[in-house]
Amino acid sequence: MLGLVVEAGYPVDTDEELADYVIVNTCSFIQAAREESVRTLVELAAANKRVVITGCMAQHFQEELLTELPEAVAIVGTGDYHKIVEVIQRVESGERVRAVSPEPTYIADETTPRYRTTTEGVAYLRVAEGCDYRCAFCIIPHLRGKQRSRTIESIVTEAQKLAAEGVQEIILISQITTNYGLDLYGEPKLAELLLALGTVDVPWIRMHYAYPTGLTPKVIAAIQETPNFLPYLDLPLQHSHPEVLRAMNRPWQGQVNDQVIERIKTALPEAVLRTTFIVGFPGETEAHFQHLLQFVERHEFDHVGVFTFSPEEGTPAYDLPNQLSQSVMEFRRDTLMQRQQPISLRKNQAQIGKTVEVLIEQEHPETGEFIGRSARFAPEVDGLVYVRGEARLGTLVPVSIVDADIYDLYGQVVPAVSGVVAEVLG
Repeated sequence: MLGLVVEAGYPVDTDEELADYVIVNTCSFIQAAREESVRTLVELAAANKRVVITGCMAQHFQEELLTELPEAVAIVGTGDYHKIVEVIQRVESGERVRAVSPEPTYIADETTPRYRTTTEGVAYLRVAEGCDYRCAFCIIPHLRGKQRSRTIESIVTEAQKLAAEGVQEIILISQITTNYGLDLYGEPKLAELLLALGTVDVPWIRMHYAYPTGLTPKVIAAIQETPNFLPYLDLPLQHSHPEVLRAMNRPWQGQVNDQVIERIKTALPEAVLRTTFIVGFPGETEAHFQHLLQFVERHEFDHVGVFTFSPEEGTPAYDLPNQLSQSVMEFRRDTLMQRQQPISLRKNQAQIGKTVEVLIEQEHPETGEFIGRSARFAPEVDGLVYVRGEARLGTLVPVSIVDADIYDLYGQVVPAVSGVVAEVLG
């Protein structure tokens, strides 16, 4: 949307005080995200800002938002982002606009203009949109529509453009990245996509949302053969116990969790494994939770995120019996995170003494210390590397790791070797 409005000649700014219109891209995945979106909308309305509401809440609660927020001059659904310029133009003419397609089908491609808001060295690259799974807790298929993949050629072309702009890290995203291409080619084509991206002149390619069943031997082989692909795998496992996974409408996963994780560790011994879990799913017993604790201890993931179950109206799990109290869910979340912390600490401490590449992203204005990430850390969800020494923003530099804590690393830039080479004549 930003790329389109800039292309149309509208200036944009991150300071809403300077804006005539504020576009709020909302989330409706879980209750906490909705609350954050609503707080933002209410604050802007109180400041008498003309608000354009876009994204998942616009798709899900269009009637309620238009009724409750008269300051909203337009509402744009998840399948209608490409209409943003037309929407703004209609609003400018005095119209209150609703652009919400009931079944989202749009996906941006390599021809869509971009206005990146990430740090200069990083770009997200969407390979597909939507989801055909029907997990009992998830509202995403309703909000985002069916899976629709871009062609390999489209994705590679955009990756080449980003590399030409100096991007050092491209992060592949979709709702289920391991299902990439299934709708378009009749079978998943993630392996072929990775091999094609291996020809792009960008140092790091990272992948998010890799469902374990999609990490086939063919995909793992492609990871091994793609030199710029980081062996960092984000596995949204959600739980370990087969009974809970069956209730989540993910019965297939209970049979493959252990074997896929062991296969990954054997084939990619340097792989960094991140996962997320939901605790407190309706009917989760103490025995189920203990199974999850043991699963985490057994597999020693590098990074773990834990969410409490959020009942989403319109999903099968919303009406399930045996709902757990918020206090029980929060206790289990905290217990699981505490169980993971010494594992994360050991993993980070194992980096001490090593020299690793770090993508420099920030400079502390007072101390001059740089902040970046190693290949072990994805943006926003993992830790950081705090770096002393000379570096430039948006570049990869060698850093000697000297300390570590549960989440972060600390290091010193390794200076470039310089000297005089003398030719000895004899």
